[in-house]
Amino acid sequence: MDNMKINTKCVQAGYRPGNGEPRQIPIIQSTTFKYDTSEDMGKLFDLEESGYFYSRLQNPTCDLVAAKLAALEGGSAAMLTSSGQAANFFALFNICEAGSHIVSSSSIYGGTFNLISVTMAKMGIDVTFVSPDCTEEELNAAFKDNTRAVFGETIANPALTVLDIEKFARAAHAHGIPLIVDNTFPTPVNCRPIEWGADIVTHSTTKYMDGHGAAVGGAIIDSGKFDWMAHKDKFPGLTTPDESYHGIVYAEKFGIEGAFITKATSQLMRDLGCVQSPQSAYILNLGLESLHVRMPRHVENGQAVAEFLSSHEKIEKVNYPGLASDPYHELSMKYMPNGGCGVVSFEIKGGRDQAQRFMKELKLAAIETHVADARTCCLNPATSTHRQMNDEQLKAAGIPAGLVRMSCGLEDKEDLIADLKQALSKV
Repeated sequence: MDNMKINTKCVQAGYRPGNGEPRQIPIIQSTTFKYDTSEDMGKLFDLEESGYFYSRLQNPTCDLVAAKLAALEGGSAAMLTSSGQAANFFALFNICEAGSHIVSSSSIYGGTFNLISVTMAKMGIDVTFVSPDCTEEELNAAFKDNTRAVFGETIANPALTVLDIEKFARAAHAHGIPLIVDNTFPTPVNCRPIEWGADIVTHSTTKYMDGHGAAVGGAIIDSGKFDWMAHKDKFPGLTTPDESYHGIVYAEKFGIEGAFITKATSQLMRDLGCVQSPQSAYILNLGLESLHVRMPRHVENGQAVAEFLSSHEKIEKVNYPGLASDPYHELSMKYMPNGGCGVVSFEIKGGRDQAQRFMKELKLAAIETHVADARTCCLNPATSTHRQMNDEQLKAAGIPAGLVRMSCGLEDKEDLIADLKQALSKV
């Protein structure tokens, strides 16, 4: 059954037990693996054969869950990482090096903004941030001869801008560059960026995929469609010999469907070790099995909360692509006709002080540095997740100082609205 629906893939993809084998994905809680001869192990180290020798690089439990994610996103290969931040770093650093340049949407998660603009800058990798609303001419003008990647988020955290995936993909491909899209908020249940032209998809699996705040993790999925050899001068790490593996050329040996993930695993995971544990991968898979059931409820609750807030006299502005009045509604309906996510961001009249007072009065929604959970939570990004950004950067990212990000969980929507009402009455 190669054409299973997304609901079935959430439950069945990645692992099909044989006769007498465990029905649930087994947790292979082992750091290392035994072989009969040094020659057998040597073939693994030389990438001549597939297998396992040390869980820092690969582990059977993690690989089974990664295979499910590849199926969900419609990719050719995938890998798990220790966090969403690690996934974004690996996805970019796998094709960038000192002297490279990245084009990125300015409307992205604050931690990723800091990763690209500060940490990777220390590695000699430059970036040009562009508005997600830029024209095609403005977007193309951001490219340089040394541009090696384009990056954006399907639905930005927490501004909730919607990336025009096709526009960014057109520009990237016109310059011989892959588009990397963080698809954490919609998940593949509501959007599959590869179908719209994205080449690499990343996730913080800590969010909706896990869904219960139980395990931190990340993932990278390769579409298997970007032809690295067609642009070999731009990507020497994939198209020229890797002397640390006896001269292997990844794009030649593993083809367009396997080169990117093989290099990220055998080179970056080997040297940087941002591995997801088998236990965390097992917990992630439990969340994936109900993802298709949970996402519609998150969307339903997010829509109800957004509609309530948009008509409240104490609310200055509501950001939620599901609202017909939202500037990203049309793009949202194009890329996510079944809804995007359960996250709503809004400004309370009175700014930061009133926003913080409002959050203190909430009973159901907890103040947490988290999002996309079964339980409703909220925060003020300017004083938490995005506090490393100055006011100018906050404005460029669409994050006013008084913005509240609320992640609607799986509770009854009427109870969530009642909690909002009582909290707003005290502002």
